[in-house]
Amino acid sequence: MSLDIIDTHGHLDMPEFADDREEVIRRAQEAGVNTMITIGINPESNLRAIRLAEKYPNVYAGVGIHPQDSQGITPKEVDQLIEIAKHPRVVAIGELGLDFFREHSPRVDQLRVLGWQLEAAKIIGKPIVIHCRQAQDEFLPILKDWCAGFHLPEGKPRGVLHCFSGDEALARKYIDMGFYLSIGAYVGYPSSAKLRESIKNIETSRILIETDCPFLPPQKMRGKRNEPAYAAITAGILAEIKGLTIEEMGQITSDNARRVFHIT
Repeated sequence: MSLDIIDTHGHLDMPEFADDREEVIRRAQEAGVNTMITIGINPESNLRAIRLAEKYPNVYAGVGIHPQDSQGITPKEVDQLIEIAKHPRVVAIGELGLDFFREHSPRVDQLRVLGWQLEAAKIIGKPIVIHCRQAQDEFLPILKDWCAGFHLPEGKPRGVLHCFSGDEALARKYIDMGFYLSIGAYVGYPSSAKLRESIKNIETSRILIETDCPFLPPQKMRGKRNEPAYAAITAGILAEIKGLTIEEMGQITSDNARRVFHIT
């Protein structure tokens, strides 16, 4: 079995990749990371993500407004988001959500833009990519209400919780609402022992792999730029946790990603 991994969340449009983006994508393929989803975080980033998805056959795009980019966003820009989200290379809305860690955007703006995007996701009918940092108590009731008012065919995924780092109880809340959990290289950090224990009890059928590049590199690359090729390292860590081969973990998580994002 050959290695087949999908990096479900990166930011290939960011300036960290300006000088060697072609090489980064080539290295990913050489490492068995055959498909990448690059995620927009604001109107300009969204357009760059789409251009990359148009240029590279193995790159898809997500478009959304990151909670930390919410300040100053207007309904007009959300209308524009709805239009570009119809692009055939766009596979998700997001990343959207709440981030109360640093609050670069005021909470009132984050909540307003989140509401707009959740309504947009209903219109578009594509899965959402969630960013939630130190805001679960506020976010989960909003998401639960949204799910209750947005009925999907049985078994159709609603989206992904990006950068999952919680316990099994939190994982269960998202899974029960129809979401998948995306995990990055931080799962291998010394500080992530509790997360590794939680993953043992989470269904492999609900796990995706991401890099969040250029952020959150593997432990051995701490302080350096992350890139899609390193998704293979995360696959290896998850395989060890689950008692699988890296090839099996890559195949399972890639099949999960294809199910969520409707990609081939």
